[in-house]
Amino acid sequence: MSQAVRKVRILVAKPGLDGHDRGAKVVARALRDAGHEVIYTGLHQTPEMIVAAAVQEDVDFVGLSIMSGAHMTLMPKIAELLKAKNAGDIRIFGGGIIPNEDIAILKQKGIDAIFTPGTPLTEILEYIATNIDKNATKSQTK
Repeated sequence: MSQAVRKVRILVAKPGLDGHDRGAKVVARALRDAGHEVIYTGLHQTPEMIVAAAVQEDVDFVGLSIMSGAHMTLMPKIAELLKAKNAGDIRIFGGGIIPNEDIAILKQKGIDAIFTPGTPLTEILEYIATNIDKNATKSQTK
């Protein structure tokens, strides 16, 4: 009897007051078209709402899109809340208008990868494919 392969589950979210969601929708569609299960939370989500959805939906990744400049506050807060909910194994990636000098700091605070404007969608898909193996133990326990 073969074991069914579970699709990668990815939550795409727009934290904060940022109303620009075209990029998030493009990424969500590319992830979906690549065969992943994608949950898009929509605009104006609080970190608590995003974390609650990620835990409830039992996702492997959370993708955050921030264009408002609040990335240094919102992204680390989401990482902290995931750890507090014993969901620190959920990998976080982000994109948007993020200065290069902030990327290393965000990575130190638990954001796995940052994709700035102009990043080819194939790079994001490659990141998912490369990093899902790091969640293999999570996938096997479901």
